[in-house]
Amino acid sequence: MKEYRLAEGEAKFADIIWDYEPVGSMQLVKLSEEQLGWKKSTTFTVLKKLCDRGLFQNKESVVTSLVTREEFASGRSRQFVEESFGGSLPKFLTAFIGKQRLSNQEVEELKTLIETYKE
Repeated sequence: MKEYRLAEGEAKFADIIWDYEPVGSMQLVKLSEEQLGWKKSTTFTVLKKLCDRGLFQNKESVVTSLVTREEFASGRSRQFVEESFGGSLPKFLTAFIGKQRLSNQEVEELKTLIETYKE
């Protein structure tokens, strides 16, 4: 998957699109003004930037996503594990869990997940 990085404002804007899509571009301007305090020009500048990066599209004044919120989150998670733990999922899980104990249900869910994706 393509690597995506969003600044805080871009991420909030992306959430608005994902929450309301398909959304008319003028409705998006209103939502951005209400939720982010942005002017029309800011909304269209950021929208164009995110469209150019392949996250969204604005066709006939209707904005939709090309990458779902889940796909975006998955890609960012993989990037984080790669950058922070050398791509090692076990190292990430060890750091994430820390000294906590896992419940029996969590252990079973992890076992099922591992079996599902095992080579």
